[in-house]
Amino acid sequence: MNILTSFTFSVIRILVISSLAVFVSLLIAPFLIKILNNLKFWKKQAREKTITGEKATVFYSLHNKREVSVPRGGGVLVWLSVLIVISFFYFLSFASHPWWLKKFNFLSRGQTWLPLFTLIVASLVGLIDDILTVYGRGRYVGGGMSFWRRFIIVVLIGLTGGLWFYYKLGWTTIYVPFLNLPRGGEVLIGFWYVPLFILVMVASWAGGVIDGLDGLSGGVFASIFGAFSIIAFSQGKIDLATLSAVITGTLFAFLWYNIPPAKFYMGETGILGLTSTMAVVAFLTDSVLVLPLIAGIMVIEVGSIILQLLSKRFRHKKIWLSTPIHHHFEAKGWPSYQVTMRFWIISVVFATLGVALRLLG
Repeated sequence: MNILTSFTFSVIRILVISSLAVFVSLLIAPFLIKILNNLKFWKKQAREKTITGEKATVFYSLHNKREVSVPRGGGVLVWLSVLIVISFFYFLSFASHPWWLKKFNFLSRGQTWLPLFTLIVASLVGLIDDILTVYGRGRYVGGGMSFWRRFIIVVLIGLTGGLWFYYKLGWTTIYVPFLNLPRGGEVLIGFWYVPLFILVMVASWAGGVIDGLDGLSGGVFASIFGAFSIIAFSQGKIDLATLSAVITGTLFAFLWYNIPPAKFYMGETGILGLTSTMAVVAFLTDSVLVLPLIAGIMVIEVGSIILQLLSKRFRHKKIWLSTPIHHHFEAKGWPSYQVTMRFWIISVVFATLGVALRLLG
C-alpha cells in the first residue's frame, strides 16, 4: 500500500471495528441485564457513611431507592464485548482469503497485549469486589472489599505494570509538554518510572468516583478513550488506537442502557478495569503528564473530596453539600440528567484540549 492508501485503510479499519463493537455490545446487553436482575445483583442498602465514618445523610436521601433496585456489574458489558471483538478478528486473521482480512487483526504484542491483559485482569478483580458487595457476609456486607484491600490490589497492578514497562520494554523517559530538549521533551527518569507508574495507577483508580449518576461514568470514559484513540493514531500505533476506539464503542452501547433511568450500574468491574487500562494506555502513548487534562473531570471530582476532607478537618465545616461534587449539584436541586450532560460537555472539552496539547509534541 502507498502512504495515502495505508492511512485510509487504517481509518476505515478503526471505524468499522469500533462500530461493530457497538453492535456486539447492544446484542449482549439485554441478556446481561436479565442475568443481573435474576441474580438480584444490587446493593441491599445505599452507602450510609462517608469515608471519615460520619453519616452520609445527603447522599443517602438522594440514592437510597435507586441503589437497592438497579443491579451492579454493567461494566462486564465493556470488557466482555472488547474480548469478543478482539478475539473474533484475531481468529479471522488465520483465514487465507481475502487478503485484507488479516489487516483487521489488532491484537499485537507491542501495542495491545498489555492494555487488554490489564483490562481483563483488573475487571475480574473488580467483579470479585462486586460479588462481595452484593453477597458478602460479615465485614463484606454492603461494601465489598475494604478500601485498603482495594488500594493494595491497585498498587500491585501498578507495580507489575511499572516493572514490565521498565525492565521488559525498557521505558525510562516521560514526555513533558513544552519542554525544549534535544530529545524533544523526553525527560530521563530511570527507575523512577516504576513508582510513577504506581502513582498514576492509584490516581486513576481514585478517579473512579465519577461513577455516581446514571450515564456519568460511561460518557466521561468514552471521551477519555476517544482522546487516546486519536493520540495513538497520530503516533502510528494503529492497533492501540483501534483498541481504544473499541472501548469507546462499547461505552456508547453501555450508555444506551445506563442513561436515566439506568438499567444497570458500572460497578467496580467496570471502574477498576477502565481506570487501570486508562493508565496503561497513557503510558503506552507517552501521555502521562497530559492525562490529568484529558481526564480533567476526574481530577475535579477527586479534588472536591480532598478539599472537603481538609475543610472538615481544619475548618470544621463542609464546602460542598455532598461529595464527589456531582452529588453537590444534585443536592442543590439540579436534575441528575442535567448534572450528567453538563459533566459530559466539560469532559469532552478537557479531552479535546488534552489531545491538542499532546499533538503539539
